[in-house]
Amino acid sequence: MNPNNYQVLVVEDDAQILKFICYLLDNEGLSYITAGSGQAALSKLVSEYIDVVLLDLGLPDFDGMDVIKKVREWSDMPIIVVSARDQDKEKAAALDSGADDYLTKPFSATELLARIRVALRHISKQGNQAARAVLSVGDLQLDLEKRLVYLDGAELHMTPMEYNLLALLFKNVGKVLTTASIIKEIWGVGYGTDTQALRALMAGLRRKIEKNPAKPRYILTETGIGYRLVDE
Repeated sequence: MNPNNYQVLVVEDDAQILKFICYLLDNEGLSYITAGSGQAALSKLVSEYIDVVLLDLGLPDFDGMDVIKKVREWSDMPIIVVSARDQDKEKAAALDSGADDYLTKPFSATELLARIRVALRHISKQGNQAARAVLSVGDLQLDLEKRLVYLDGAELHMTPMEYNLLALLFKNVGKVLTTASIIKEIWGVGYGTDTQALRALMAGLRRKIEKNPAKPRYILTETGIGYRLVDE
């Protein structure tokens, strides 16, 4: 993955934070352009070639959530929210609106760059996934054509629901999926918001793919928000 092939849009109205982020991107060899408002961001998105968006929610003209929703009307480019809002319900709302990741201010340089690398790897995989029958994360493999799952080369028995859940996570590897979005995809829009069935399904899946379900390697819990399949 060559960072010079990608361009980041940084949407941030705080001059100090913007300067810090730009410094990190320069050191990483990433190209970037900046916007200090929601309207400026949308203008750049339609006039420039953008691969990843770093988005603050507290913009001077309108809320960053509106930027997410507008972008999702026409693009699935990775959006990483970088915001001072630290409530779980706000994080979940941003992710349900279409954000791929959420980083709370203040943040470390290491953490921000790691999130950007995950987003860039996701981009590089997207073009290949449609043609690939088998997806892999570490020693865990999922065969899309045969609907089979393998761990260390051995086939695992999966119920249809367990397979559907794992396939959903594989198709969004590295991305936080909220409990609400998972429930909607697995059980349908009319199921409601009860998370008990999802917790039970996740526990059963983890018992099959994790050596130690109490300390999972593959499917991580984002407390108060949802789950993420690690991008190794």
